Amino acid sequence: MSLTIAAITFGIVFLAELPDKTALASLVLGTRYKASYVFAGIAAAFALQVGLALAAGSLLALLPQRAVEGVTGVLFLAGAVMLLWPKGDEEEDGEAKEPSSGSFWKVAGASFLVVAVAEFGDLTQIMTANLAAKYADPLSVGIGAWLALCAVSGIAILGGQKLLQYVPMKVIVRVAASIMLLMAGFSLFKAATG
Repeated sequence: MSLTIAAITFGIVFLAELPDKTALASLVLGTRYKASYVFAGIAAAFALQVGLALAAGSLLALLPQRAVEGVTGVLFLAGAVMLLWPKGDEEEDGEAKEPSSGSFWKVAGASFLVVAVAEFGDLTQIMTANLAAKYADPLSVGIGAWLALCAVSGIAILGGQKLLQYVPMKVIVRVAASIMLLMAGFSLFKAATG
C-alpha cells in the first residue's frame, strides 16, 4: 500500500467527480432523505464501482459509449420525472416537507441503485481503471478513489441538508429537476449522435 499513490488517486478522482452527475444526485437525495441513509447507499455503490474498475482495468474504456449515454439519459429523465411528480405527502400550500427519514434499506437501496448505474462507465471509473493499470497497485488506487468519491458525495449531501435552511424544498426540487432534464437531453443526444 502506497500513501503517495492513494493521495495522487484521491486528488485526481476528487477533482474529476466535483462537476459530475453523481454529486448532483447526492445533493438531491440528501435533501429528500436522511443523510446517513443516503451516504450508506452511495458509499456501497462507490465500493462496487471502484471494485469493478480495478477488476476490469483499462477494458472499461472499451465499453460502447453510446449505450452508456443512452442509459444515463433515461435515468436522468426518470429522476426528473420522479422529482416533479406530485406525491400524496405534499403539504396544502405546495411546499415540500423536510427530508424524510424513510426506512434505512429503502433509502440506502435507492441511493445505491442510482449511483451504481449512473457511475457505470463514468469518467472517474475509467480513470480509476487507468490509474490501477498504470501504478499496478490496486489497493492504493482503490482506497484513494473510493475516499475521493465518498468525500465529494458527502459534501454534496451535507450541502443539500444545509441548503434547506435557506432555500425552500420546492425551489431545490425544481432546479434539480431542470438540471436533470438538461443532462438527460445531453446524454440522449450523445447516445443518438455517437
